[in-house]
Amino acid sequence: MDERTDHPAHPAVSNPLAAGLRGRCPRCGQGRLFSGFLTVRPTCEVCGLDFAFIDSGDGPAFFVMSFSGFVVVAAALITEIMVQPPFWVHAALWLPLILITTLAPLRPSKGLMIALQYRHKAEEGRFGPGDMP
Repeated sequence: MDERTDHPAHPAVSNPLAAGLRGRCPRCGQGRLFSGFLTVRPTCEVCGLDFAFIDSGDGPAFFVMSFSGFVVVAAALITEIMVQPPFWVHAALWLPLILITTLAPLRPSKGLMIALQYRHKAEEGRFGPGDMP
């Protein structure tokens, strides 16, 4: 049986996306996905799903940085045009906002990418016979 298909003792959760956002196993929705801030566990402690298939790469960081960049740059431009504060005010305002808008959504977005990878059975591309690399 494929490791990522439904296990009879642990049926798939109805919404693996919600489980991913909560940092839970995409199959059972109960086990913890992370052992550290962004370190993925080797297996689920509840259903035993092997997390070796996981390769979210830089996708979560890219989306988080894109969102954060848009929010912070837009807010800084609006503030500069309307108020024209000194540079130290910009540093005091935008450095904490950068930290909040990058670190807070990073773990949920990585969990979401992993859940999407599980749900759609995404894996590394392989060349077939006769394909040229």
